[in-house]
Amino acid sequence: MTLQESAASRVNPLRPAMASLIGTAIEWYDYFVYGLAAAVVFGPLFFPEFSPTAGTLAAFATYSVGFLARPVGGVVMGHFGDRVGRKTMLVTSLLVMGTATMCIGLLPTYSTIGVWAPVLLVVLRFVQGLAVGGEWGGAVLMAVEHAPQSRKAFYGSFPQMGVPAGLILANLVLLGVSNAVGDAAFLAWGWRLPFLASAVLVIVGLFLRLSVEESPAFLQMTEQEQRRLPIIDVVRDHWRKVLLISGAFIGINAVAYVFMTFLLTYTTQVLKMERSTVLTISLAAAGVWLLVTPWASILSDRHGRRRVLLSGSIALSVFALVLLPAADTTRLPLLIGAVLGLAVTMGAVYGPMAALFSSQFPTPIRYSGTSLGYQIGSLLGGGIAPTVATALLSGYGSSTPITVYLVGTTVISLGCVAALVRSQPDAAGVSTSDAHRRTGATG
Repeated sequence: MTLQESAASRVNPLRPAMASLIGTAIEWYDYFVYGLAAAVVFGPLFFPEFSPTAGTLAAFATYSVGFLARPVGGVVMGHFGDRVGRKTMLVTSLLVMGTATMCIGLLPTYSTIGVWAPVLLVVLRFVQGLAVGGEWGGAVLMAVEHAPQSRKAFYGSFPQMGVPAGLILANLVLLGVSNAVGDAAFLAWGWRLPFLASAVLVIVGLFLRLSVEESPAFLQMTEQEQRRLPIIDVVRDHWRKVLLISGAFIGINAVAYVFMTFLLTYTTQVLKMERSTVLTISLAAAGVWLLVTPWASILSDRHGRRRVLLSGSIALSVFALVLLPAADTTRLPLLIGAVLGLAVTMGAVYGPMAALFSSQFPTPIRYSGTSLGYQIGSLLGGGIAPTVATALLSGYGSSTPITVYLVGTTVISLGCVAALVRSQPDAAGVSTSDAHRRTGATG
């Protein structure tokens, strides 16, 4: 047993995993509330001089700004996470995200302050991106580095569950507020309530994160092992792993954000389906995603990352192919089947990724390495996917080019996943050769 495993065994791994899950769910709630609002209200409120399509495109462009900030947040918070600790950065990211989200809820619209409204919206979205850019790496490492070697994928799936949990919470709040106040009031002022509610959630998240002990892997790291600029070591010595992680994440992230944001706009504005119906379907799909994530991760711990991730990635390509054609029929059974099937495959792929990605780097540079790879993938995947989808729809008047685009991203990811797991044949997902190279650094 290594020193890190000995330290981890003294702490119940469920506690940091649950703190990561709840804190991450709160941060993703903040992030998804923005995305859902961009799909529904930001166009007419902040870009009223544009046509409906152009206004939606502009709103999604502000949404993409957050993704531009995510690699920056990953690098900055990754640096300090590797230097001063994972816990400090998790508390910082939650505070920054909560403040930015509440400010969006108080932001005047275009009719009040003119062009400054969209400008401030972009600035606050950028701040949100900085926060969430540093969130994922820290939350995953707190869960994985506290976990025993044989269950790293399972405990690493807890912060992964925070994403669908945040989506569920955002959908429930938006759906509840919209139904309670009506469409007119929701557009006038009701949309602000989900953003302002973030204040209460942040207090809960801070309490949980402050009560958790620092990662044992970080605590066992000596001053001699620490790097002055971890990101330099990552880029110089591990750039191939960063590129593979980025590529592996592009497909699921692009598909997920088209499902979570663009699909609502497309089905309600183009296909004229009821908003409440689509939101309910999305809510059910998020629940399936949430449940499948830990289940797939348990299978990954037992049978290996390769089998679960490759089969899940292939299935993801299949459902990316059928999602929008099913929606085009406007037949609810077909849409529900496609969305729920997609949710199963997203859980199967997304759950084990935390353990896979974090295993690629030694402890002194792990926060920086995992964050950089993940956030570049998020920028090239979900960061541009809703904007690309809206532009393709506007240019071609059909969902077919969007489907081609989505399948293309999943095929790229399939290749990168295959490359990452190729040298990791055992059930824990770490090859013997890799383990020797990272002795004492897999905590």
